Amino acid sequence: MAEMAEFFSKQWAEDVREALQAGPSEEVRGNALPEYWAFFDLIRSIYEGSWALGVRDLPKEMGGAPAYLYVQWSGGNVTDCRIIGPDDPLEATYVLGGSFADWKKLVEGYDAKRTVMYRKILIEEGDILEFFKTIYFFVECLDQIGRVDATFPVAVPA
Repeated sequence: MAEMAEFFSKQWAEDVREALQAGPSEEVRGNALPEYWAFFDLIRSIYEGSWALGVRDLPKEMGGAPAYLYVQWSGGNVTDCRIIGPDDPLEATYVLGGSFADWKKLVEGYDAKRTVMYRKILIEEGDILEFFKTIYFFVECLDQIGRVDATFPVAVPA
């Protein structure tokens, strides 16, 4: 059995890339109508863009903040997925951010749809109208990211 990666580590980003590339499991797909997944698959096949998914308060022991999970999509594939920051240039189609506590909840099973709906992760840069045209694609990908197990060697700051 492979060792579980640390949240926001290079290995975790690689695990996220593999999960996003594989897409939602048949079990997950069984929870919605086939037409929903047909739309998801259509958007995925044409999506061209990148996300920088940030943790505003990533503890210094884990690399410091701000840090981002950078995900690049092209032709239906994840072409790049890595951790960037806090000193790296931030260039992405959309920049979103959330707290360390909310990211931890997501990875521990909190609902990705509620994470977006209750503004646990917010868009900080990018064309909001264009972003929301593909919100179902983003939410399902965020759900995939949340399903990637990770360890948290540092407690959530109070």
